[in-house]
Amino acid sequence: MLKDITLGQFFPGNSIVHRIDPRFKLILTGLFIAIVFCAKTVAGYALVLGLLLFIVLNSRISPRLIFKSLKAIVVFVVFTAVLNLFFTSSETPWFQWRFITIGPEGVIFAVKMVLRIVFLITGTSMLTYTTSPIMLTDAIEQLFSPLKKLKLPIHELAMMMSIALRFIPTLIEETDKIMSAQRSRGADFDSGNLIRRARSLIPLLIPLFVSAFRRADELATAMESRCYRGGEGRSKYKVMKSAPRDYIALGLFVLVLAAVIVLGYFGIGRFGI
Repeated sequence: MLKDITLGQFFPGNSIVHRIDPRFKLILTGLFIAIVFCAKTVAGYALVLGLLLFIVLNSRISPRLIFKSLKAIVVFVVFTAVLNLFFTSSETPWFQWRFITIGPEGVIFAVKMVLRIVFLITGTSMLTYTTSPIMLTDAIEQLFSPLKKLKLPIHELAMMMSIALRFIPTLIEETDKIMSAQRSRGADFDSGNLIRRARSLIPLLIPLFVSAFRRADELATAMESRCYRGGEGRSKYKVMKSAPRDYIALGLFVLVLAAVIVLGYFGIGRFGI
């Protein structure tokens, strides 16, 4: 299961999605989140799905890899669906027992929430899949550079976010190694109920924290040995420049957002059972 988590990983490539300016990718990611939350009808969700498939296919990242990464959130998705299915009030319930109600409204709301979570996880993951951490740091710093006038440490914040994203795959790999080592010594992480499995993971915390602090100290030492003193006066090895494809992608996302809002406002293609 841990090996299926691909959050924060970067997959190098030369697709059109990889070549989009990272600054525009951040803006497009924000627009995509807005599109998902503005979708309220079947037609709106179909537009979101079409846009997401268009992005995935043009990124040339294997759909199998994306489906594999979604396995890590299956429990969360199922839990969310069950909560919305059983605890959404309905005017014409199919089944009702005490505080549990199952009706058409609950089914519709559960489906919408599941689709929304899957769309959000997949869409936002494309940002890190197709953008290197260094370029992502530079993009964040440049987009929020006006806030420097308010004396906010934008470069430091962008660097912290980038390092955090890069540490996610490292910590996952380290956790898998610790689990394999403890399994070889007789530890059991798979049997028993949910509470027992959770308790069996407690011995992993201490070695994992020790490893994380050690890696953080090594990173700090490496940055100091290279005379890193923040972003003031630093030049860029790769200067980001916008291209026509960036503005075309921005226009496409704006059009989809407008279409989703219009569909929701006029109720075209509403959910129904």
